[in-house]
Amino acid sequence: MSARRRHRFVIDRTWDGRSVPRDDAARVDLVAVTGGLELRIDSPFHDDPPPPGPPGSTPGLWRFEVVELFLAGALDEAGRRRYTEIEIGPRGHYLVLRFAGPRRSVAEGLELEVETAIDDGRWRARVPLPAGHLPPPPHRAAAFAIHGPPEARRHRAAHPIPGSQPDFHQPELFRPIDLELPADASTPS
Repeated sequence: MSARRRHRFVIDRTWDGRSVPRDDAARVDLVAVTGGLELRIDSPFHDDPPPPGPPGSTPGLWRFEVVELFLAGALDEAGRRRYTEIEIGPRGHYLVLRFAGPRRSVAEGLELEVETAIDDGRWRARVPLPAGHLPPPPHRAAAFAIHGPPEARRHRAAHPIPGSQPDFHQPELFRPIDLELPADASTPS
C-alpha cells in the first residue's frame, strides 16, 4: 500500500459516539509537505474565553477551546507506544507534548509556527509539523475538539473512544494511517 499525501479527520461525534450537528463538526487535515507535515484545521468558533497570556506555547491548553491531533508511532524498547499530542487553539495558542506510553510525558513545550484566523463563526489554522516532532512509523492517529465552560465541557471525536468519561490517551485505539514523509525527514528515536 502506498502512502497518502493527505489524511482527513472529521470530528463529527461526541467522544462516546453520538452524532453532533453538521455545523458543529470540525475537520483536521494532515498533509505531506517538504520537510514534514502540515496540520490544517477548520472548526466552529465557540468564542470560549482565551487562555491567559499571549499566543504561543500554552501549558494546560486542553482546558480551553482547542482542536487536538494525536499521532502515535512504533513501540519503544520497553513496549510502550510513543505518541505526540498537538493542541491548537483558535487564537494562536498551542501545546505540543511527546509521550512514551499513556500520559508518560517525555517532552513538553516543543515550538511550532501557528497561523490562525477567525471568520464567519469558524476558525482555521495552518501549522507546519517538523518531522522531528513526530514519532517513528508505523503511525496511528486520532483527532478531537474540546470547548465549553468547565461545568459543561463538550468533547468531540473523529472516532469514538471507550470508557465512562473522555480519555484521549489511548494510543492503541488510534486509527492506522500511512504517512508520506519526505525522504530527508527524520523522526526522533
